[in-house]
Amino acid sequence: MIRIRVPSCCCLLSLPCLVAQEPTQPTEPPPSRLQALQQAMQDVRRQPGTASSLIGPGPVTSTPGQLRLIDVSLDIVAAAGSSTATDAELSDLQGGGHDPKKRGFTLQQAELSIGGAVDPYFTAESHIVWFLDPVAGETNVELEEAFVTSQALPYDLQLKAGMFLTEFGRLNAVHPHAWDWQDQPVILSRVFGGDGMRAPGARMSWLLPTGNYTEVFATVQNANGEQMTSFLANEEVYAERAIGGRAFAPSPVRSFGDLVYTGRLLSSWDLSDASSTAVGASVAFGPNATGDGADTLIWGADFVYKWRAPSNQRGWPFFKLQGEFVGRQFQAAGQIDDSDPLDPVTVPGRTLRDHGAYLQALWGFEPGWDVGLRGDWASGSGDSYDPGTQTFARSADPYRCDRFRISPMIEYHPSEFSRFRLQYNYDDTDAIGDPVHSVWLGFEILIGKHPPHKY
Repeated sequence: MIRIRVPSCCCLLSLPCLVAQEPTQPTEPPPSRLQALQQAMQDVRRQPGTASSLIGPGPVTSTPGQLRLIDVSLDIVAAAGSSTATDAELSDLQGGGHDPKKRGFTLQQAELSIGGAVDPYFTAESHIVWFLDPVAGETNVELEEAFVTSQALPYDLQLKAGMFLTEFGRLNAVHPHAWDWQDQPVILSRVFGGDGMRAPGARMSWLLPTGNYTEVFATVQNANGEQMTSFLANEEVYAERAIGGRAFAPSPVRSFGDLVYTGRLLSSWDLSDASSTAVGASVAFGPNATGDGADTLIWGADFVYKWRAPSNQRGWPFFKLQGEFVGRQFQAAGQIDDSDPLDPVTVPGRTLRDHGAYLQALWGFEPGWDVGLRGDWASGSGDSYDPGTQTFARSADPYRCDRFRISPMIEYHPSEFSRFRLQYNYDDTDAIGDPVHSVWLGFEILIGKHPPHKY
């Protein structure tokens, strides 16, 4: 039996819409994520050269799920410029590990990122960075991150485990190539070190059942290592930039009290169809490397506001305002400087306090073009000790003295895979008598698909 069906799009004047149709058959439901993954893995096993198939340009699957197993990308960031400061002064002034900090050319980093689905329950990411030492010119390789993230825990819980950047504030967990400016904010360099705070550990987060996005993070990580500057760190860290001039005192891990614990609360909501905002608060606590019983407490607050015109072209025009405040309370244990056995110096125990903030505004005024302004400020209390002169003075410590920096910047994006940035830094720091003027021209290219960064 043939049945005539009149589609809902038809009207009396649209007679050609009337067609003869066979009785419709029930359609099969789309494959689940598990079925898509299983089918993709079967397809991979049937093809020669499994490894090359996995990292090919397209998803290895014959199902509508389009499940990509592995994404690979390479991001290269470089800069050229000059400064009224010497290269030796720039190494302290530009405290970020991947900042442009040399007259002439700097390869800030080349980051290889690999990420993808392990199975329906976990995804994994790894980020490996190459860069050239600005002074010696040697090639350095560092494992920036390597971790797994759960995808199927109940009650909107999520687990991250491995080596990862600590989710504290807005920028610490963001890779340098994703920053709007070319260098690390001053207060972040002081508190978290040149490469940001990161270490092996685990993080559990909970997405609260609220009307807007609200998530709570709880993290536990090792306290030692090159990137745990404010905590147990290591001897190399204290040789380069000892906090308050204190000496390194090795401390073994004896209990869970010798780890670093971090908490963060982040909430965001839409203000209108064109704008949104997010605010967060973070705190971290753990032992430091100046002696038994010495601890460090770090706290911070942050926000971001974003606006993008409803009728935009490739995302332009837009406006973003972002700021962050970070404070540190560092309990320095009492020590004896016996470098001169005939004249030992008692370095008393003291609480060293550091705090600072940055505020930056970025305006995308037409497709491909942005202009921005950032201000940095850092200060503190409690004198630093200088072993060379055996004197106490915070003003002579480049990583704790009073400092102000302002940085206008303009950038151009030829495409979503490349950009140029021209940035000027005006630095006023107690560690250098006269203000410092620096200009940096940066260039970045991205090859492949990079895992997305958080809001």
